[in-house]
Amino acid sequence: MSEVIFRTDQEDVSAEFLENDTAEKILENLPIESKVKTWGDEIYFDTGIDAPSKDATLDVSVGDIAYWPEGKCLCIFFGPTAISKTEKPVPASEVVIIGKTSAKPEFLRKIKSGTKIRVEKG
Repeated sequence: MSEVIFRTDQEDVSAEFLENDTAEKILENLPIESKVKTWGDEIYFDTGIDAPSKDATLDVSVGDIAYWPEGKCLCIFFGPTAISKTEKPVPASEVVIIGKTSAKPEFLRKIKSGTKIRVEKG
């Protein structure tokens, strides 16, 4: 596992990245700077990185950090998304889980669309 920090003007979020091909590709390209978009209780942002999409899934949990191949984005799931039918997050399409954060949802809700974000090794 590798520690990663998501930095914004409002909050810093720490996370652990898994050891898989997709996470490794993201780690190789850090730091990344982008602008946040939100979709329900999901933060996502463009990375410009074309990473492997092996083991993509629609099954995500609160706290999961994922790579969304369709948009070349990183996603942080912290509650229901726009298409959730329960409290469980549901991605727009398949994602590859690359890590986990223990940041509280109320903490992540402070990060608004348009916020600058920087992802770096911890």
